[in-house]
Amino acid sequence: MSPNLALILTVSFSAVMLWHHARRHRSESPAVWLPVLWVFFVASKFPSQWLQLLGLSIGGPSAPEDGSPLDAVFFLFLILAGVVVLARRPVPWSTLVANNIWLTIFFGYCLLAVVWSDVPAVAFKRWIKILGHPVMALIILTDADPRQALRGVLKRAAYVMVPLSILFIKYFPEFGRYFDPWTGEGGNGGIHHNKNELGYTTMAFAMFFAWHLLSSRQIASTSQRRQELALSLVMMAMIWWLFSTADSATSLICTIAAVATMLVLSTPLVTRKFLGVQVIALVLGVAAIEASFGIYAPTVEFLGRNPTLTDRTEVWADLFKIEINPLLGAGFESFWVGHRRELLWEKWWWKPTQAHNGYIETYINLGWVGVALLVTLILSAFRKGRVELLRDPDYGRFRLAVLLAVVIYNYTEAAFKGVHLVWTMFHLIAIDALPSVAASQPAVRSPKAVGQTGTPAKVPEARTARLAAGRFEASWRSSSRSRL
Repeated sequence: MSPNLALILTVSFSAVMLWHHARRHRSESPAVWLPVLWVFFVASKFPSQWLQLLGLSIGGPSAPEDGSPLDAVFFLFLILAGVVVLARRPVPWSTLVANNIWLTIFFGYCLLAVVWSDVPAVAFKRWIKILGHPVMALIILTDADPRQALRGVLKRAAYVMVPLSILFIKYFPEFGRYFDPWTGEGGNGGIHHNKNELGYTTMAFAMFFAWHLLSSRQIASTSQRRQELALSLVMMAMIWWLFSTADSATSLICTIAAVATMLVLSTPLVTRKFLGVQVIALVLGVAAIEASFGIYAPTVEFLGRNPTLTDRTEVWADLFKIEINPLLGAGFESFWVGHRRELLWEKWWWKPTQAHNGYIETYINLGWVGVALLVTLILSAFRKGRVELLRDPDYGRFRLAVLLAVVIYNYTEAAFKGVHLVWTMFHLIAIDALPSVAASQPAVRSPKAVGQTGTPAKVPEARTARLAAGRFEASWRSSSRSRL
């Protein structure tokens, strides 16, 4: 097949899929296109890089840490447009902040960490940019139908990004393939810069379509259920092809772990009410096996990697030797600016620009205080996912599966920083947009639960939460549609 014909077929496929989705879901808010654009440009290439790919030259930054002015303006536009959308929605902000207090504290501490940065102006601009993560997540989660909005955003992004990456790799290798500037080794990046970026984007879409495949079985309409099942299988086949070409072991492991989590949480093997205890037991069991048999090194070698994770573990040791304030760090996203970066570049020929570990990256920028807040934020997301599993098992297993993937992914890559798709996915499952109603709602009268004395019995807590959340979502949905 000629490249031009492949291009026409790819564009036609994406256009038809987008049209089909729009026709099936006419009530979706136009605002969901903002997070679609965010996902596309964050996960693939920034606007200035796409223009360069098309042969259009634009003015570059005065220094590497400044970034492209075009990209800065574009992301600022998305964030401000998102703020306008949220301002027009009847969002109970006090409740929203209360339900996400640890995320609020974390962002507040990041802003405070700008003060002791070596480059406060650069750090502040980077802080403004990461506001896009919660803003885009809230556009989805405060929609009249949050679950459908989530599906709409990830479907639209996947319909464009997945086939386009296949097109670039197979028919436009001058754009879709690359050669490592240090080793000369070839790799497949698709519409991304390298295999790691292709890997984590494919991971995000794989987790979503695996969840969508499981959820589609609950659709009442037989024809619609078959269409969604067929759609999920087609997209999963394309995603698997990308996985086979990306050679990203970390992303593949995270995907397998996430899908396995969804499957296990769909069976009676896990007691949802005592999930926390079971997770602790599992972690202790894995730790005991590692201490007894040393399975880490053989497992890494089986995946085609060396025990140092391509020198990552040695870089981690060097990072802890560089002098910073251990309690507060070097300042928000400021470690890799200036003399500290130069010291590491003098030793490491591949010139690292991140710690390749999200937890160590947090430490060197925000210190142990930042690490403690991050761990608390992760535990808070787990607690919310466990509660969601009792209230809405279908969505709860998705939240917990994505959380597990994010936690594992940040062992070999730093994704708790900057405009990173994995960081966006974390916000999607860590934010509770609806109030926690389980504890505050009165007992619900049930005709079957009333005894001979006429005294209403209490409906179980999970059912109470579902009923109250349903009432709140219904009122939210009607008011949201009237205003946006």
